[in-house]
Order: sequence, then structure tokens, then C-alpha cells
Amino acid sequence: MTTFDRVKKLADDRKISLTELAKRVDMGVNSLYKWKTQKPAVDKLQKIADYFNVSIDYLLGRTDDPKIQGQYDIDTIAAHHDGEDWTEEELREIERFKEFVRLKRKQQE
Repeated sequence: MTTFDRVKKLADDRKISLTELAKRVDMGVNSLYKWKTQKPAVDKLQKIADYFNVSIDYLLGRTDDPKIQGQYDIDTIAAHHDGEDWTEEELREIERFKEFVRLKRKQQE
């Protein structure tokens, strides 16, 4: 799968067109279509990776795991905080972070 194919699939999964994606990341739509035959510029690749919260290695096909190295799923983190000796402030901070991630995901849909 090419970089273009991966970006197209990510956009399709979010139910947005490539035109809409290009607008959201401040790129020309032709930039994305050029990726069918040309290697993308690093700055443009980074914009797409940031938007979809995936690694550049995933976009380039170097891995099939879209997660950024060291990135954990928020639900996994949240599941592991139950039963620990957390202070009330630490628990509130965890909840604020979970809400932040949920809002970020919604904005990207």
C-alpha cells in the first residue's frame, strides 16, 4: 500500500474526502494526489500524521502499526488507574486528560 493509499484509507475511515482533509491541514488537494507518484515532502507528511495521530513510519509503509512509538491507548491507561492509591487531584487530572483526548478525536472525525 502506498502513502497515498494509506492517507486515502485514513480519510475514508473518518468519512472525509481528500479535499476536506487538504483544507483541514492547510494543504492543496493536488499535493495529496501527487503522492500517487511522488514522495511527499516531510512537512506535509508530518501534517497528515499529526492530523490522524499516526506515525510517519505508518504513512510510509514501514510499519502496519499506526500508533506513534510510546503512544498508549487512552482506554488502556484509564483502565489501569482503577484501584491505585491516587490522590483526588491525580484522579481529576486523569479524567481531564481522558476528556481532552475524546474531544480531540471528535474534532478529527
